[in-house]
Amino acid sequence: MARILSASLVNVLAAASGLTDPQTIKARLPQLCQGVESLSQLFTRDRQDLRTSYLDQDQLRAAYLAYYLPVNLAKVQALLEEMPQPAAAGQGWGGRFKVLDLGGGIGTTGLAVLDWLNSTEALREVEGEIVTVERSALALGLYERLWEAYKAVEPKPGSRLVTVEGDMGKWSAGRFPTSVANGTYDLIVLGNVVNELFSDTRDPVARRIQLLRDLLGLLHPQGTMMIVEPALRDTSRHLLQLRDQLVGDGACNVYSPCLHGRPCPALVKETDWCHEERPWTPPALVAAIDKEVGFIKDALKFAYLLLRKDGERLAPDEPNVYRVVSELRVMKGEKRAWLCNQTGRPEVGRQDRLKSPSNEAFDDWHRGAIVRLDQIVRKEHGGRESNQSTLGRIPAEAKVEIIRSI
Repeated sequence: MARILSASLVNVLAAASGLTDPQTIKARLPQLCQGVESLSQLFTRDRQDLRTSYLDQDQLRAAYLAYYLPVNLAKVQALLEEMPQPAAAGQGWGGRFKVLDLGGGIGTTGLAVLDWLNSTEALREVEGEIVTVERSALALGLYERLWEAYKAVEPKPGSRLVTVEGDMGKWSAGRFPTSVANGTYDLIVLGNVVNELFSDTRDPVARRIQLLRDLLGLLHPQGTMMIVEPALRDTSRHLLQLRDQLVGDGACNVYSPCLHGRPCPALVKETDWCHEERPWTPPALVAAIDKEVGFIKDALKFAYLLLRKDGERLAPDEPNVYRVVSELRVMKGEKRAWLCNQTGRPEVGRQDRLKSPSNEAFDDWHRGAIVRLDQIVRKEHGGRESNQSTLGRIPAEAKVEIIRSI
């Protein structure tokens, strides 16, 4: 099912942007599109310039509010729903859900959490407490205004926001501001920020790993750390390298997307990488900007990790349970997909002539689905002049199940 932002969120964002009527939208659309194109260039090709705060620039901040904030809100909400809920995890939360939002920008995590608590029946009585760290004072001011605007529409009297102006890239190892190191957190979120940290230091990877280890020390024993990164090959592979180091050191386990704690098989080949793709229905303004600039935001694309310290996993770590890590590719006479689990990253296919009632669920595979497959027949393929690889075939008698869709 395609994700849709709540009417409350859409209305709050439209009011904050001053884009509540068709005439205003039409008049401001060219400037917004220009800002969105500039941000896209910054996020994808000119990433070395991310060290400057684009949220301090009026045009870029307005474009981010109108376009990228709704997109990133939907990503965070998808992952909030994927986390263990209090009853399932035995947390209880004591009526309060405490969140550390690092690189908070203009309010992605805070709005996502408030709306999630309001729209989840079992959590409506839970109050949210957000501690957010952001280096831009202008961004923090807008964060506070959006927070109060949402609470005016969907009252939640006990929820509160604490803003901290600061640059995480300047924090000393293991030393956090007092306002941050105040108790433990049920959720720690780093949204599109890890890849930007320490980029001008001698060993940025080591500094990022140390920061994440230190932050895990602030995480409640049954809490979750959510790391969201752009769906780019380099940022995805860097995230997987961090994952291998943290899991290998025993600092945490992966709740999702990984089904295992072994080294990531996507890092074996330099050309491989891993990202998510979730269907969604964009708000009208996002769709209008897409049409003008030629973007396609009909799916949410991102790389992510949900990390925990209690061994909890989204799905069982079993040799016949896999995560689908590609789209289902339709080829002449067959379909194929790439899978990932404790055994590696196999490519499997089913010939059309071998479709049967027991394996027909294969036709519904999609990126991110968790599936069970009871048998794979291995077959070498590739000519003498090409790289040999092992293709797994799904026979007619194989049993295929989808354990969890996205």
